[in-house]
Amino acid sequence: MQHAPLAERLRPQSLDEIVGQPHLLSEDGFITRIIKNGNPLSIILWGPPGSGKTSIARLYAKAFNMRFQALSAIFSGVADLRKIIKEAEEMPLLERGTLLFVDEIHRFNKSQQDAFLPFLEKGTIILIGATVENPSFYLNDALLSRVRVLTLNSLDDIALTQLIDRYETKIGKLPLDDEAKRYLIFLSQGDGRYLYNLIENVESMKSKKIMDIETLQKGLQRRSALYDRASEQHYNLISALHKSVRGSDPDAALYWFARMLEGGEDPLYLARRLIRMAAEDIGLADPQALHLAMAATNAFQLLGSPEGELGLANVVVYLALAPKSNAAYMAYGEARALAKDTTHLNPPAIILNAPTRLMKELGYGKGYVYDPDTPESFSGQNYFPDKMLRQSFYRPVERGFERDMKKRLEYYDRLRSKLNDI
Repeated sequence: MQHAPLAERLRPQSLDEIVGQPHLLSEDGFITRIIKNGNPLSIILWGPPGSGKTSIARLYAKAFNMRFQALSAIFSGVADLRKIIKEAEEMPLLERGTLLFVDEIHRFNKSQQDAFLPFLEKGTIILIGATVENPSFYLNDALLSRVRVLTLNSLDDIALTQLIDRYETKIGKLPLDDEAKRYLIFLSQGDGRYLYNLIENVESMKSKKIMDIETLQKGLQRRSALYDRASEQHYNLISALHKSVRGSDPDAALYWFARMLEGGEDPLYLARRLIRMAAEDIGLADPQALHLAMAATNAFQLLGSPEGELGLANVVVYLALAPKSNAAYMAYGEARALAKDTTHLNPPAIILNAPTRLMKELGYGKGYVYDPDTPESFSGQNYFPDKMLRQSFYRPVERGFERDMKKRLEYYDRLRSKLNDI
């Protein structure tokens, strides 16, 4: 064990040593209750890296005196599962039972996940799956119906401090002052395993003096942002950005915008999303918003990084502070829904062109009034199908430019009623 990673050497030896997960491991925590009941259940542990998933699985097996078998979904397949099942069936080990731990279980495809089902049904194994991805998206319903999904939290500063205390109790004092230790915790970003990796880096510096934060910064590298453009984190962060803009909070919007850029997100993806926000959430309350979003996209394409991101940041602030209206968005949705159900209805003959004699004889264009020729440049004629009542989709709000749109709409409604009464 002397050459094992520090995280392995300091791995918790009892559930009481697991930090940062009181909702699962306190006196009335879910896992504690399972163990007290004496009936092991199959569970999925969903949480960020370094939150204790593997340690919990090992100690869960120990609590039930079960044989612990581990697979990694990255390197293993159904053949490895069958081998473990065969051993469990042929060598029950005095009926201790087998707990199968599958790390990165979300990497198994549907057919591989289905392979667990008959053995879970028979109770041949107890399954503990670990994943950093949302099980709802990556695990099939049949498997989810047979397990309990437990969510683990990233480790807070108190939990990470407890891990440093464990190191100093079992191995020795860190040559760091209090501020440097706090910086170490800051760099860990809730990941206990990464904290121990950083401590190993501190050990390798072999400092005989207590280091301050400046000395520590020179010897350590910051971790890459916890972000994967193909993972749930991508969708969580873009949702946070969009909702911050919609909620008129420029500071939060800039934060999530910066988080995504720090994670390596394609700025053009963010630019396209800003264009969508301008059309969907601001709309005609500020028609300039869409133009600015398009202009910032063009600016980024001309300038590239890092200067181009500033134009996008300007638009983030502008959109967040712009008046909001989804009236046009909702109107479009209602119009599409009605159009889908009324595709058999033709336009009224009065607005159809009549380039042939037959079409004229059929009444195409008869009675049509050319609006610019009228005193108000408005005829008030009906443009909906003859068999459809007049519809009202667009309902502007009393915000921004839509106040003017509302006045115009009301003006034409009054004029239409007046002309139709004549």
